[in-house]
Amino acid sequence: MAKNKAFGVINSAANYIRVEGLHDYRPIGAFAFLGRFRMIDFPISNFSNSGFDRIHVYLNSRPRSIVEHIGSGRHYNINSKRGGIQMMFTQNNGASSIYNTDINGYLENIEQIERMHQDYVVIAPSYMVFKQNFQELLDVHVDSGTDVTVLYHKVDQAKEYFRGCNCITLNKQKGVQKIERNMGTAKDKLISMDTYVMSKEMFIYLIKKAKRESSAYSLADMIGLECNDLDIRGYQHKGYFAAITSLDDYYRSNMELLDYATSTDFFKADWPFYTRTTDACPSQYFHGSKVTNSMICNACLIEGTVENSIIGRNVHIGKGAIVKNSIILAYSDIADGVYIENAVIDKWADIKNVKKLVSDSITPAYVKRNDIL
Repeated sequence: MAKNKAFGVINSAANYIRVEGLHDYRPIGAFAFLGRFRMIDFPISNFSNSGFDRIHVYLNSRPRSIVEHIGSGRHYNINSKRGGIQMMFTQNNGASSIYNTDINGYLENIEQIERMHQDYVVIAPSYMVFKQNFQELLDVHVDSGTDVTVLYHKVDQAKEYFRGCNCITLNKQKGVQKIERNMGTAKDKLISMDTYVMSKEMFIYLIKKAKRESSAYSLADMIGLECNDLDIRGYQHKGYFAAITSLDDYYRSNMELLDYATSTDFFKADWPFYTRTTDACPSQYFHGSKVTNSMICNACLIEGTVENSIIGRNVHIGKGAIVKNSIILAYSDIADGVYIENAVIDKWADIKNVKKLVSDSITPAYVKRNDIL
């Protein structure tokens, strides 16, 4: 039996998600994750491992960093002879305009979608981290005969986290009754993973219907509105799941994967997460340095103490400096004797004149890219 064929769509145009600080310089798909990955690596790797060889990546404002990172896409192990990753640009957008929806991006590239040979489409977001075999999901969708299948994850922390994510209500037959935004009113929720499976025709129908009904509608809005008229079913995701909708979420999800059991369960040899590798020398640990429960990327110079932290590439931690419970992005310099705790330091930052940087609240302190403190 021939397997069901679909093309992949990565939607990085969710206009309702904004991560303080980090978003000022790059789209969410370009956020560094665990030092060496970018957020976009996770959905592309899921598609690649699932055998999808045609992937559309929808790009919105400031696409340069994602375009540079994806490049030809060869490092994602996609069959470049038959397939490939195609960047889909949207011209008519504003950084946080209500018109800046995923539907707007699909409309601008509707001819490309109509030309695709595959019968089905799987749409995934760029602001979530999870592992999913999309071929299995596609086969379940086709066998069930439903119009749309929505991937969801059951959480019990919806009051503190996943704010602004869509959540779904299911009936006893796993039918989706409604989709609404999580406002933090209850702890137990079924979070929609903004991952949908449908036929190419259904995808085009929803895009064109959205255009007729409202310029501000997203694909999630359209699917929510069609709950009574279409057969929309939920499919539960199991395993590690993170949604980056705020600086708190970004910090927490990076820190969760410092836990050895969590990370060994997520990172498995049979389901690799690909990224663009950078040739760099190994990190150097000087006499007197001390590192515990941390992830240190290549080309770092560690002279001080690092605890429960993620250190990006080419970072220098000076003599007597202490970094605790923090995320330091690439090329930053932490001078001798500086104390940092519960912080997110963006790329190329130079912390030398401020000797102590500690966040008193749950939300981490954020230092801007290229900043000198």
